[in-house]
Amino acid sequence: MTVTATAAASTAAPRLGNGELRSMVAEVLAGDPAAEFGPRDVAKILGRSSGAVGNALKALAAAGLAEQCGDKPLRFRATADTATATDASGTATPAPAPATGAPRRRAASKPAPATAPTAAPTAATRAPRRRGAPAPVPMPVPAAPKVRAGGQEYRVRELGGRADVEVLAAMREAGLAVLLYGPRGAGRSALVRAAHGEVVTMHGAEALTVAQVVGEAVPDPDGTVVFAEGPLVRAMREGAVLFVDDVAGLSGAVLEVVVAAMEGRREIVVPGNGGEVVKAAPGFAVVAGLDATVLPEALAARFALRVVVGSDDELAEALGADPGVVRVARELASRRDAGEAGWVPPLRELMNFAVIAAATDTATAAVNLIGAAPVAERALVAEVVGSVFGTGGAVLALGGCL
Repeated sequence: MTVTATAAASTAAPRLGNGELRSMVAEVLAGDPAAEFGPRDVAKILGRSSGAVGNALKALAAAGLAEQCGDKPLRFRATADTATATDASGTATPAPAPATGAPRRRAASKPAPATAPTAAPTAATRAPRRRGAPAPVPMPVPAAPKVRAGGQEYRVRELGGRADVEVLAAMREAGLAVLLYGPRGAGRSALVRAAHGEVVTMHGAEALTVAQVVGEAVPDPDGTVVFAEGPLVRAMREGAVLFVDDVAGLSGAVLEVVVAAMEGRREIVVPGNGGEVVKAAPGFAVVAGLDATVLPEALAARFALRVVVGSDDELAEALGADPGVVRVARELASRRDAGEAGWVPPLRELMNFAVIAAATDTATAAVNLIGAAPVAERALVAEVVGSVFGTGGAVLALGGCL
């Protein structure tokens, strides 16, 4: 296999403090309130990573300081409060001059001083306990890995002073729904299976219908009509955990049916089976996954426990990940926090690095890591990878016959 190098060097933008990029993005929106912007539009104006800009736009929208007016592609515009999204000093951070070829926008007027918006949550959020109730006694986090379904090991992580698997088990016992969100590949499904064993999985897709989720009448080879239960009804009858992977992909109609099953009377009507009323058996619970770094408010309200599942460089190090790729992850995480990057390699990529390096070599594994990043982030990722491994931006390509 040949590693074909490509140019990826670019002039690094200056480091930003916490919240500065969000302030700059808000100023671009406020400068042209009637216009709709995508992450790339704003990134070109500011000369910043489109991934980091996208995160800032979503954070503004989650705080009510911008409006998301399109999904595919993502589009945002200003609201009446966008101009108040200033930095901690109360003065808006001026945006740099637009890069060559970037769309021209009107200069933003200077907003009135205001307090910076509260950042999007980055840790598990629990429903408040009743006043005066004693806090639960933290349970020790097991140091040994837990074996999950399929014989693969899962390394238990801390969550609110307890083991993550025990917290999920407690939520199931209480009949409360859990939302796990963060980058794809960070280990959401592994956590669910470690906590609950075998689960009923439903992949979120807009084309999924209510009939497919609850079940419908289908013809049998013998000429009769039988009821084929869907994943939601199956989990409810068996008292199993329903894992909804990428819950944001569900249509509003399907989401409402799932919510009806996990809230209130915990029952649904199945039109395809003569109007049968299916009640959730003990043990039924819903755990949903979401590929997002900012939690949509509408979804957050549906789940009792909301937990960020991020890439854990300490966990990767404990599991034997290559020290170099752990350094890359930590540097990119630092740049993400400073508003310079939008992508950090998830745990799966960190663990795969050593396997790929053993099968090929370290340079190939490094180049492969660059290719895993979103296209808009690859120049920055290549810069960080190059500083650690001495390998610039590149693509993997087959060479000549051996």
